Amino acid sequence: MEQKSKVYHYRTTVKWTEQRKGVISCDGKPEVQVATPPEFKGHEGIWSPEDLFVASANICLMTTFLAVAERAGLAFSAYESAAEGRLELVEGKFQFTAITIRPSITVKSGDDTAQAKELIEKAERNCLISNSMKATVSLEPVIRS
Repeated sequence: MEQKSKVYHYRTTVKWTEQRKGVISCDGKPEVQVATPPEFKGHEGIWSPEDLFVASANICLMTTFLAVAERAGLAFSAYESAAEGRLELVEGKFQFTAITIRPSITVKSGDDTAQAKELIEKAERNCLISNSMKATVSLEPVIRS
């Protein structure tokens, strides 16, 4: 039996607009204004890489949970989660040292609470973003004059 490749590519573009602001885009999706966060002399009210990093883990947990819950046939009526990332200076460099995600799941039957707990834990173990957080970042710069 031939096995299909399980490699996917995701492409985004970022373009500087002014000051410490820019726009991220991706084919077929709305643009998002981004900026340096206020803690680093940036802008209030605009998504920062730090916000998006923490949000990525939070979103991935939800979407992974939705997939495992659907496969398991879990009947739930609500899912909401808050996430907090801890950014700190470690050996002279800022890095996220922890992300805490606090999901709240409402099941349709009290009998399903144990299954919901088991499935959210399974989702956390299988969240591709959480599993990739120490991924290598490669740089391929193009410098023009």
